[in-house]
Amino acid sequence: MRRYGKHTDEDDIRSRPNRKGNRPRTHIRPKHEDAAGGMVLTVDRGRLTCLVEDRIVLAMKARELGRKAAVVGDRVALVGDLSGKKDTLARIVRIEERSSVLRRTADDDDPYERVVVANADQLAIVTALADPEPRPRLIDRCLVAAFDGGLEPLLVLTKSDLASPDKLLELYGDLDIPYVVTSRAELENGDVADRARELLDGRTTAFVGHSGVGKTTLVNALVPVDRRRTTGHVNAVTGRGRHTTTSALALPLSGTDSWVIDTPGVRSFGLAHVDPSRVIHAFPDLEAGTEGCPRACSHDEPDCALDEWVAEGHADPARLYSLRRLLATRERKEGD
Repeated sequence: MRRYGKHTDEDDIRSRPNRKGNRPRTHIRPKHEDAAGGMVLTVDRGRLTCLVEDRIVLAMKARELGRKAAVVGDRVALVGDLSGKKDTLARIVRIEERSSVLRRTADDDDPYERVVVANADQLAIVTALADPEPRPRLIDRCLVAAFDGGLEPLLVLTKSDLASPDKLLELYGDLDIPYVVTSRAELENGDVADRARELLDGRTTAFVGHSGVGKTTLVNALVPVDRRRTTGHVNAVTGRGRHTTTSALALPLSGTDSWVIDTPGVRSFGLAHVDPSRVIHAFPDLEAGTEGCPRACSHDEPDCALDEWVAEGHADPARLYSLRRLLATRERKEGD
């Protein structure tokens, strides 16, 4: 047995080979300055379909990105084969900074945050006035997620031939949210498309809603025929729809440079990720009044400065009520 001591030299030392190769490791990542820019259109089992200039390119995430995931709407940088030809695969090497993020958790006690859509300007909350019945708590939760993520909300009320929209519109009137009301016939004939386009023009709009409310039918009325998605039917007894949309998909709006993003139907919208202090940013007429609030004020406690602010006439009392109702959704179950 060879013994090592003070008289050994480098020839006496045996180095173990690197089983993963002899190339030295480095934490320096390539900048990929020549990478092409693209937009993620959909994600399916680790494969991302991207629009690169006028080509549809299939890509996968580069290993150096680690756990950082790209989602629909992300602006990304790609290298490799960008021809878009069959059986080719590019690599996403960079995810650009996001201007907005729509996030949700499965439940309010679920710590795992899911990014649904990135870089959308607007969130269209689609709700049926009947069959299935409207769920104001779900609408409130979507509004909180929109305000928290930097998206402007839009209410889309469908099936107005079955019930009047007046009561629901009155409930959200003080929030000054733009809205579109449509009937089943208008959805099926595509007549609502022109009215909706005015609110979607020049923007990227994510559509969210409960299954069976007509969300995908509306999206199909807005996009080119060859991009339309399969739609399902609502059970006349339960009012539940079949999940025909299983993944988010970005689609170009016909005749414009606008985009709509259809998302899977939701049954719940968890807000575990939302910091209630950020919701106030959606109420600029009230935000200035929070300067006198105690630290970490919930804006619904005896010492809240907003009560005095509103009493002095700086803002409408209905706006304060709306803020507190939305903040309460963070602590309240949808069925409460």
